[in-house]
Amino acid sequence: MSKPQPLLAGLAGRCPACGEGYLFDGFLKVAPSCEACGADFAKADSGDGPAVFVILIAGFIVAFAAVFTEFRFRPPIWLHLVLWLPGTLILSLALMRPLKGVMLAAQFTNKAAEARSDD
Repeated sequence: MSKPQPLLAGLAGRCPACGEGYLFDGFLKVAPSCEACGADFAKADSGDGPAVFVILIAGFIVAFAAVFTEFRFRPPIWLHLVLWLPGTLILSLALMRPLKGVMLAAQFTNKAAEARSDD
């Protein structure tokens, strides 16, 4: 079996080392290790990176769509609220897990670890 593309495996929520095991235990909880190859995810920490990318991507998409809708159709404000509040929530939740997987896969690929001051 060939080695998987780590970033694509992370995007799919799979182990960046083997591409077989799961990267997550729950929706966003990282598994302690890969059940297929035993890769250790105990020190994996994506921090705020995925949330920042979700804010930027979802914010751009929703803001562009809302402005376009306003200038093109001039809907009432309640329709904007009905469209864009759930749209923002759905888009944010849909992007969070894949982006967290990509960030963890990038960390795993580059052999990054938390910075520590053990001096």
